Amino acid sequence: MGGMTSSMAAKFAFFPPNPPSYKVVNDEGTGLLLLSPFPHRENVEIMKLPTRRGTEIVAVYVRYPMATSTLLYSHGNAADLGQMYELFIELSIHLRVNLIGYDYSGYGQSSGKPSEQNTYGDIDAVFKCLEENYGTKQEDVILYGQSVGSGPTLELASRLPRLRAVVLHSPILSGVRVMYPVKRTYWFDIYKNIDKIPLVNCPVLIIHGTADEVVDFSHGKQLWELCKEKYEPLWIKGGNHCDLELYPEYIRHLKKFVATVERSTSHRISTRKSTDQFEPSRKSTDLFDGPRKSTDRREKPRHSTDKPERLKTHSNNGDKIDKLRAFEKLERSRRSVDCIEKARKSVDHQVERARKSVDTLDRIRTG
Repeated sequence: MGGMTSSMAAKFAFFPPNPPSYKVVNDEGTGLLLLSPFPHRENVEIMKLPTRRGTEIVAVYVRYPMATSTLLYSHGNAADLGQMYELFIELSIHLRVNLIGYDYSGYGQSSGKPSEQNTYGDIDAVFKCLEENYGTKQEDVILYGQSVGSGPTLELASRLPRLRAVVLHSPILSGVRVMYPVKRTYWFDIYKNIDKIPLVNCPVLIIHGTADEVVDFSHGKQLWELCKEKYEPLWIKGGNHCDLELYPEYIRHLKKFVATVERSTSHRISTRKSTDQFEPSRKSTDLFDGPRKSTDRREKPRHSTDKPERLKTHSNNGDKIDKLRAFEKLERSRRSVDCIEKARKSVDHQVERARKSVDTLDRIRTG
């Protein structure tokens, strides 16, 4: 029973278009890989990536100028890159993001056979490519999983604690739950998203059509309830499994979500930088006060406990301290001179008064 159910779930999950909707060709003039029959675009790169499972998958990278986010898109069960290509271009433009999409092992022109474990190796290879080839940081990545693509998406998201965000498009609770309304998770089940979604630590947007005939709307609702960091979901009234992109609220809500998580990330980075800048200022004041007090008390200068590299940052403070010391000495000298001058004037005044008194007495005697 278990093997048969698992086999049925696998057949549901992996249904690659046959024949593939595209070919990968090598341009003799430039040496670049191209996706036929699509024309070459300057901002699109086609590549083949090796995976830890021993397969080689095809990926498409779409670059958007000055983008601050990168969308890693895992497509649905009955699609390949040729069918997704134009959508990838449109999403990159409308969302103002870089986008990388890929074909699972056994899909399109990717080698190997489709399986749950192979798709985990596939998405790992794509994420590694983003880090090593494009310098993309984990904090800048938004994982996007459509239908069965929610499986590898949540598997990776559950292992990356600093992701920017996750989007789940018509997601599944698990492979078996698509066919049977079971209440528990079985060992032979695939894509156990119901168990992995609580492990995701970033904002999650869930999009699902209320009239989905392939993956019931209840899957999206239950996953949303289990999210640790919920974002306002999009329940598209009358939407089915493969037509949600046709609804105007789809792109509108997605743009709002991307803008929100980008602002949130920018605010966190800004706050962290402000804190970092404040802390050295406070320590700079400590460095400033220390030598001044030791000079007043004729004590040995207090040694700074800051790290040597930070002392270099505050090297200008030494000049300021020397100038302050010279100013203080000058001020003390000036005050001393003022006091002597005042004392001298006081003595002169007293002598003058005494002289006037003597003159008065002489006049009295003479008179």
